[in-house]
Amino acid sequence: MSARIIGIVGGGIVGLAVGRELTRRYPGTNVVVFEKEDRLGAHQTSHNSGVVHAGVYYRPGSLKAELCTRGRSMLREYCRERGLPYDECGKLVVAVEESELGRLDALEAKARRNGVPGLRRVAGSGITEVEPHAAGLVALHSPATAITDYAAVAGAYGEDIEKAGGEVLLSTAVVGVRRRAGRITVATTRGGYTVDRLVVCAGLQADRVSRLADGVDGPRIVPFRGEYLSVVETKRDLVRGMIYPVPDPRYPFLGVHFTRSVSGELEIGPNAVLAFRREGYRLRDVTPADLWGLVTWPGFWRMGLRHWRTGLSELWGSLSVRAYMRSASRYVPDIGVADVRRAGAGVRAQAVDRDGSLVDDFRIHQEDGVTTVRNAPSPAATSSLAIAEYVVDRMGLG
Repeated sequence: MSARIIGIVGGGIVGLAVGRELTRRYPGTNVVVFEKEDRLGAHQTSHNSGVVHAGVYYRPGSLKAELCTRGRSMLREYCRERGLPYDECGKLVVAVEESELGRLDALEAKARRNGVPGLRRVAGSGITEVEPHAAGLVALHSPATAITDYAAVAGAYGEDIEKAGGEVLLSTAVVGVRRRAGRITVATTRGGYTVDRLVVCAGLQADRVSRLADGVDGPRIVPFRGEYLSVVETKRDLVRGMIYPVPDPRYPFLGVHFTRSVSGELEIGPNAVLAFRREGYRLRDVTPADLWGLVTWPGFWRMGLRHWRTGLSELWGSLSVRAYMRSASRYVPDIGVADVRRAGAGVRAQAVDRDGSLVDDFRIHQEDGVTTVRNAPSPAATSSLAIAEYVVDRMGLG
């Protein structure tokens, strides 16, 4: 009997984690990863803050809460085993206005239900004991929140797949999927492949590739560009770990924050600006097909009608470093406009339903041999090994 063949669309951290889990759990299974770029983790995986989340933000009982909690501990152990960077530098979520205190209380209750390790509430001098240059009324301290290098983690997952006999095909875009007689034919820019099962983890292209596989239109990906500022070297030591604002519960974005990197840099960001290209890292990046996909989706217009004021505010922060820092400096007053430089950007694949709702939880669907991961934004990188377990558990491979 021939070995089972399983295709994975997407060489980002989630797709690679699923491929690794399949080779680990089912030795002898042929795993083939199709990645359209010439390297692994080219987009969301390598364009983020590098934060390993501890579960502070997510609705108790949701997939995000469940898989983030397990995924963090799994990732910590994996990084230890592979000698990858992992620094539990901790995070403060700071309320700077009295109007934020109710939201901070709700966030604390959520975090405690999620079992966030070591969580404590600090006020006054307690804030400056953790972060001497931070300002605020009261904060939540999460000492288990960490930073890592997700591009390096994804690369290690890819190595694990290949060492187990799997294939990682770069520069191989999937352009069609056809199901026939219990098998699945995957058409790519390098020819056709026949597989027994298919898992779609296509990130910024998740809706398009999923639709090729199952014909379902929705939710659609609406890309949001997140821009970063880099703090000059002389001011980097003013933040020891991470400093976050209290998030707005209407949005899945966490707000502009200060984050150290494992390379020693200090970044501020990201914001959330509507992008007109799925992989558009600059304001001027526009792709007609991507723009058309936005304006023809009813959910985009319904979302816009609800949130246009916030969108304009984010755009102004994108255009003006002074406006960007007006908000950020409330948390660390000693870092101002003169202390930052424009840095890189990332693009978040935010799924939006037809009714205009921003999809908050992970959305994973399985049917007739095809698994589609249609929404897996942050904390997907933190949760990647746990997401892989979840997906493989439900594939019914026996």
